[in-house]
Amino acid sequence: AEGHLIMENKFTLSDVISASPAQIYKAWLSTSGHTGMTGSPAVVESKVKGKFTAWDGYISGEILELQPHRRIVQAWRTTEFPPASPDSRVEIILEPDPGGTKITITHSNIPEGQADDYKQGWHDFYFEPMKHFQFPK
Repeated sequence: AEGHLIMENKFTLSDVISASPAQIYKAWLSTSGHTGMTGSPAVVESKVKGKFTAWDGYISGEILELQPHRRIVQAWRTTEFPPASPDSRVEIILEPDPGGTKITITHSNIPEGQADDYKQGWHDFYFEPMKHFQFPK
């Protein structure tokens, strides 16, 4: 039963954004780009071990791995995580697609009972605004 509980604290979702993988990668990892594409204040140190905050400090974490224009892995938490909970893990994969870029987010190690909220949140607060954002060339 223990293993089953752990699986529920993880999900993968994807969407297509009409910009290149390089444009999305650069925006995600820049303070102005991340702020622009979400419409809410973000601060990003764009390097491995760099810290970031998004959504005006609601989200915070650290960049764990980077593969230029292809993959970003972050330690990620919100102000709603119980203090004792470890950071969750967010992996962002960017793949070329006829419509621009297929972005796939795998979010794991989420505190018990919070996965559905964050799954909806990625759609509402990332994918949807990103579809309307003019990414810098």
